[in-house]
Amino acid sequence: MNKAITGVFAFLTVSFCACKTTHDVAGFGTDIDRYKLVWADEFNKDGKPDTTAWRYEKGFVRNEEAQWYQEENAFCKNGLLVIEARKESKPNPRYEAGSKDWRRSRQTIDYTSSSINTAGKHSWQYGRFLMRARIDISSGLWPAWWTLGVSGRWPANGEIDIMEYYKGKLLANIACIGANRKAEWYSNRFPIDSMGGQKWASGFHVWRMDWDEEAIALYVDDVLLNKTELSKLVNKDGSGINPFKQPHYMLLDLALGGMNGGDLGDTKFPNRFEIDYVRVYQKN
Repeated sequence: MNKAITGVFAFLTVSFCACKTTHDVAGFGTDIDRYKLVWADEFNKDGKPDTTAWRYEKGFVRNEEAQWYQEENAFCKNGLLVIEARKESKPNPRYEAGSKDWRRSRQTIDYTSSSINTAGKHSWQYGRFLMRARIDISSGLWPAWWTLGVSGRWPANGEIDIMEYYKGKLLANIACIGANRKAEWYSNRFPIDSMGGQKWASGFHVWRMDWDEEAIALYVDDVLLNKTELSKLVNKDGSGINPFKQPHYMLLDLALGGMNGGDLGDTKFPNRFEIDYVRVYQKN
């Protein structure tokens, strides 16, 4: 990450309607008439997430994280999507003695979780994206709601972390490829204590992305966290491609440990990332 914001974060409290309908407009401010709902998942049906909307990642996937991703750790109950991290021990079916690949060098799986995404099923170019969710801020947890471009290899396809949390900080990140062919980050970080700490984390909050032809703006509870102009986000690999002028698909996951998540310490399990709804609007 190439930027950090320190100091006190101005936190605003937003009240929410208890009902869950497409008429719930938290996060819209005064410009609701400019948008129409184009896709949503309200997670109102108990059971597995809708397979017409979501696919699963499986196994050890990225960032040397501690968890093994599996389908059974994502489920809908009482109007929420629950992504549950569990501490459990089982053999790693991909284990290879002597392997230098971190995915294969681990003999056992010590933690499980879930990661779901809309790749190949739904993607969007521009719009207002909303998620109402509750995150746990215990040590080592790494929940995220993010997007990736449908074309190109990472980071040339572009990444937007609308919500990301780890090591006591809430992050709002955007990345393209830099001149060194590594990710070039436009990132702001906010100490969770400045937002209210555990009391803040005990409630649900609305994360929002406004993405159009000019800029990407990321919010929580209508407070701006990061705004970056698309003109800055052209890939620096000589291609001239802007990865944010293409459709993106979204991902929801609860990762553990790894390169950024930190030490799990005395974190209690099972542990949950709970999502009330995800909605996508586009301008009329």
